[in-house]
Amino acid sequence: MPLFEVAILEAGKRKEDQELLILGPIAVVAKDAQGAAIAAVIEDAQNKRLLDDIDKSRMEVKVRPF
Repeated sequence: MPLFEVAILEAGKRKEDQELLILGPIAVVAKDAQGAAIAAVIEDAQNKRLLDDIDKSRMEVKVRPF
């Protein structure tokens, strides 16, 4: 299975605001990029709960092959 690097960002409320790094980048082994994104979100939900306090409509999951 391939290795991916995943990061979760929260976009700023206005265009001028910078993105905020919420999680990562972390290494994830998955079948494809979509599986890597899902695994990172599930891992956070089970362990850290960092995503509880952010606006999900401004959340962006970035995935790239390692």
